[in-house]
Amino acid sequence: MKLTPTLEPVPPHVPVVIVGGGQAGLSLAACLSEKGIDYVVLEREAKFHSWRVNRWDSFCLVTPNWQCRLPGFSYSGEYGGTDPDGFMLRDEIVAYLDAFAARVAPNIREHVEVTGVTPRTEGGYLVETTDGDWTADQVVVATGGYDTPIEPAYARALDPRVMQMHSREYRNPEQFPDGGVLIVGTGQSGVQLMEDFVRAGRPVHLAVGPAPRSPRKYRGRDATDWLYDAGHYAVTIDRHPDPAKALGQTNHYMSGRDGGKEIDLRRFHVEHGVELYGSLAGMDGTTVSFLPDLAKNLDDADRSYVGIRDQIDAYIAREGIDAPVEPPFAKVWEPGEERTGIDLAETGITSVLWAIGFRPDYSWLHVDVLDERGKPRHFRGVTDVPGIHFLGLGWLNTWGSGRFLGIEEDSRHLAGQIEAQLVSAGKLVEA
Repeated sequence: MKLTPTLEPVPPHVPVVIVGGGQAGLSLAACLSEKGIDYVVLEREAKFHSWRVNRWDSFCLVTPNWQCRLPGFSYSGEYGGTDPDGFMLRDEIVAYLDAFAARVAPNIREHVEVTGVTPRTEGGYLVETTDGDWTADQVVVATGGYDTPIEPAYARALDPRVMQMHSREYRNPEQFPDGGVLIVGTGQSGVQLMEDFVRAGRPVHLAVGPAPRSPRKYRGRDATDWLYDAGHYAVTIDRHPDPAKALGQTNHYMSGRDGGKEIDLRRFHVEHGVELYGSLAGMDGTTVSFLPDLAKNLDDADRSYVGIRDQIDAYIAREGIDAPVEPPFAKVWEPGEERTGIDLAETGITSVLWAIGFRPDYSWLHVDVLDERGKPRHFRGVTDVPGIHFLGLGWLNTWGSGRFLGIEEDSRHLAGQIEAQLVSAGKLVEA
């Protein structure tokens, strides 16, 4: 008896697989659709999951609404937003993104996790997922950099009676037990969570890291308006005077709350009693240690703040703009002797909130496109391996690349590069 061999099912093929259904992935989808290039977006949760689920209750944009510029769908234009100088709250951001998705009508498969991307001997890539395999000529990684919350190893040495939470799980102060909270990290998230607890009347302790800060309103306008007009946001990473610093620096902290405000940690100490310490150095039981760098970190943040004011002053003078003059910056408080250790139980601290960021997870990407630090090697999102690209990363090309401001420009550029590679490989007929 002759046995008929069992044939393995052939995976469906698509020219482009986009991994990630956030604003970056769907922006590229819109640009590929304009070019008539077939694609599929694979999203392990639901589209815009990080905005819809991973943001706290009072979250709002730090950059003004006018900077929301998705392909063919700007806030003040196609969306019809009426508050360009305001700062959308979490649910308003989701509504904007959902309206964009409705306009794009992307080919997206939600709740499908990509578990592997591997080169094929015959060309292109095998894309393995939790819902079957695909093959593709081009793969775009648009997953962002917020996969894995960062917590130091010594967090495991903390007394288990002290509650710990990462900012990704944070929603509001009501999640926390009575008593003080130690917030670790002073990037944009950390300082905004600090204000949440201050507003709730909770005792707040803050481990101050090296994050820079920015003015909000200065000389009659939002600082971001001045910087945009001065061309600051158009500077590309290859023309930046210090690209290593730009790529490694934490975002400047300020707030969009209450119409936009500055965050001066010195004032929060003086006016709201927030206890400030240097960078967190270790934990053991209820003992927490800090580096003696509080004064330095506050001074460095202020130096960044004053530097931005100086840039704006120089632009106003250069262009001969009539703008109101503001008094020079003055410190309202200086720390005394640096505290390098406290006992949480004695201090009344019952919880720790981690706000020290995230790291990306590319363990599923089996292609040689990462450097020795695990970061993508690319130029404007295009790697040196044909068919593998990145989108939505900070400083992919400009300051706005990881934000709403630059995503349209980056998406249109990458769509053009994908089109060129498909044409060169004979996979697409040039229009």
